[in-house]
Amino acid sequence: MTILIRTSDVPPAQRHDAWRAIVCDTLGPLDMRSDPGIPLRGEIGAGQLGPVRVGRVKTSTPHSVHRRAGLIRRGDPEVYRVALAVSGRAHLRQDGRSAQLSRGEFAIYDFNRPYELGYDSAVQLAVFSFPREMLALPADLIARLTAVPVTAAGGAAALAVPLLRKVALDLDTYQPASAVRLSAAVMNLVTAAVAERADQAGSLPAQAREQTLLLRIHAFIEDHLGDAGLAPGPVAAAHFISVRYLYRLFETQGTTVAGWIRHRRLERCRTDLADPALGTVPVSAVAARWGLPDSAHFSRLFRRTYGQPPAEYRRSRLLPSA
Repeated sequence: MTILIRTSDVPPAQRHDAWRAIVCDTLGPLDMRSDPGIPLRGEIGAGQLGPVRVGRVKTSTPHSVHRRAGLIRRGDPEVYRVALAVSGRAHLRQDGRSAQLSRGEFAIYDFNRPYELGYDSAVQLAVFSFPREMLALPADLIARLTAVPVTAAGGAAALAVPLLRKVALDLDTYQPASAVRLSAAVMNLVTAAVAERADQAGSLPAQAREQTLLLRIHAFIEDHLGDAGLAPGPVAAAHFISVRYLYRLFETQGTTVAGWIRHRRLERCRTDLADPALGTVPVSAVAARWGLPDSAHFSRLFRRTYGQPPAEYRRSRLLPSA
């Protein structure tokens, strides 16, 4: 993550103007309001996680930023943003709603509609910006969930919040290929958590409830792929549904529960086998890591799916072309 401004490096008389300029460059055209009599202290950093833009704000100075209708232009990128309170408290207002975000809570907002984001005391905030299509939920549903706090008390949010926090703090440690894959995992969990929050708020249309449940199940499976005992029974029990109903949900997707688990495990293995950082890890260890401890069975599955034995696939991806 690149540090765009650290107020201790800027002369006191220039700090407010410099901070405002960096905020607008990083988050888009915004108004900023603060008390000029209070010294401005903090730093702003930014970086990329694949297609997801990640910003981090640390400040001990109360202030707020405002996106007014007059600042929204026709050519502005159509993005959603997620604001996560890493520490301290922040408030987010949009569409007539107000979210008071405490440590470990996040909320979504639409960059192309007016909003306000502010802090009354010391805060560390992570802001994730991504194209609208990366959040796999209907736009009218999201419009009812802007500035609605999502907590990590349970469900998909309990997985999403720690991951968002870790990504914001450790962004510099990820290789580009890993960052792209990680961005997909982040967006899957954010989508599932927002859908789950919609269900809790009664905002979810009846016809979308099954899709929401399926998103939550996908997130659960993704988090438990390394468990060799992962099977339809435990998946259904974790979501308080019958195995028969679980089968029906996956039938609507043209697959089976076991088939989906197998597909995701093989995809994780394939990703790891193509990762230079894991080039010395034995193929059997890669497979076992993702819940496939039987080496011979894994090799047959991999070859049938991708047309090559796993060791040959790894060599074709890691060795330089002749």
